[in-house]
Amino acid sequence: MVKIVDFLHRKDGMSHEEFVERWQGEHGELAKQLPGLQYYSTSVPTDPEKAEYDGVLELGFEDMAALGAAFDSEIGQEVQADAEEFIDVGVGPRMIVEENVHVDEQ
Repeated sequence: MVKIVDFLHRKDGMSHEEFVERWQGEHGELAKQLPGLQYYSTSVPTDPEKAEYDGVLELGFEDMAALGAAFDSEIGQEVQADAEEFIDVGVGPRMIVEENVHVDEQ
């Protein structure tokens, strides 16, 4: 699985709580519709006042072709436009990684 891992920072003028509500609510419902999406995880800091970022996003796809197709799609364009309304896009680091699970006891 290929994953995008993004460390996110909210736009100025928005509280951390407002950011999380939008990100995990309305935006999350939209992002779930990305074609080829196999994994979707959002994580928020336990102590936002001491955290450098407002959240960590992980999106997983079968391969780089599926990832590219997802964001080239109409819904992919909509997801990106929506994110730009409340995420300070490009501020935090982004990695595209190949996931290797060593323990999964869920």
